[in-house]
Amino acid sequence: ATQSQRLAALAEALALPGVERMECFDISHTLGEATVASCVVFDAAGPVRNQYRRYNIAGIEPGDDYAAMHQALQRRFRPAVEGEPDIVLPDVLLIDGGAGQVAQARDVLQENGVAGVVLVGVAKGPARKAGAETLLLPDGREVQPGAASPALQLVQQVRDEAHRFAITGHRGKRQ
Repeated sequence: ATQSQRLAALAEALALPGVERMECFDISHTLGEATVASCVVFDAAGPVRNQYRRYNIAGIEPGDDYAAMHQALQRRFRPAVEGEPDIVLPDVLLIDGGAGQVAQARDVLQENGVAGVVLVGVAKGPARKAGAETLLLPDGREVQPGAASPALQLVQQVRDEAHRFAITGHRGKRQ
């Protein structure tokens, strides 16, 4: 029931009729080494772990989070526009990061002609305190829903899972 309430609150905050599927991307590295991107998937029931993906990032300048995000998103969305069957697009694409990462995501979606995916950046607040995140919305607005917002609580849950999954993959790669 809580998950349904949070999804409804997110749909309302984004002015959508509903949200069926969300994907969230995050980048993890240590001083630019062993860069890994993660993609986690959530639906109305919660995490869909068998659809999580990790992308080993190569061929970029060490520490370039923008290029890493661009590469991961290209690898995720290119098959969708090349006509691969069984590719499901998210209703909402969450990007862990600020305006730079969101710009990379917007570029990839435009380059690949992906339409109907709502892009939302999740930027940490100035003190990097949970509940102070700013949502960078598709129309250019920046919204700070506050810690009590069910929509933000869902976004935090999804973002934290993407972060955990990226760090786990990064640590494994480093070892």
